[in-house]
Amino acid sequence: MPDAQRNIEKRIKRLGPGSVFTPKDLLDLGSRGSVDVALSKLSAAGLIRRLRRGLYEYPKHSDILGGPLSPDTDQVAQAIARRYRWRIVPAGPLAANMLGLSTQVPARITYLSDGPARRIQAGGQTILFKHARPKQIGGMGPASALVIQALRYLGQTGVNDQAIEVLRARLSKTEQRQLVRDARPSSDWIYDAARRIAGGPG
Repeated sequence: MPDAQRNIEKRIKRLGPGSVFTPKDLLDLGSRGSVDVALSKLSAAGLIRRLRRGLYEYPKHSDILGGPLSPDTDQVAQAIARRYRWRIVPAGPLAANMLGLSTQVPARITYLSDGPARRIQAGGQTILFKHARPKQIGGMGPASALVIQALRYLGQTGVNDQAIEVLRARLSKTEQRQLVRDARPSSDWIYDAARRIAGGPG
């Protein structure tokens, strides 16, 4: 087995089942040509599966189902974003679901992006990337962007004590402090919610 393929296989296994990646993520291990050849061979061997051109997954397997699980949507979206060098954040309904504020899975999986509006199909899923203003996704930590999107989706009247407790449990102390800083330019009620999440007065 060529060194590039051996090293790529080791990297993929370290990433762990469920990881999604593109050839660009592996270019530190070989040339583009050698990476493409290695991924093609690993796909043919069944270690990884090709979700679409230039997008691969190291799938998780279910003993109950007796086969691979569906790709994780967020892993797919993040890999696509890395490929195109976009900054993305889950849009409101998806953000609320990911944070445990809603059990409803959005009918449309939508991310805000600083790239162009795109509809991308991968692994049997359709992901919408909606172009957003830079201030909606830029200049803040990823946890802050996710929480602020979820708060906007819930609305001022939907951010109750239970929602605050759920978000406080989801964020580390460092992320809570970052959220307060990142929420300052937002609406007053979002900033107040951020302070409550961080343990301060609303």
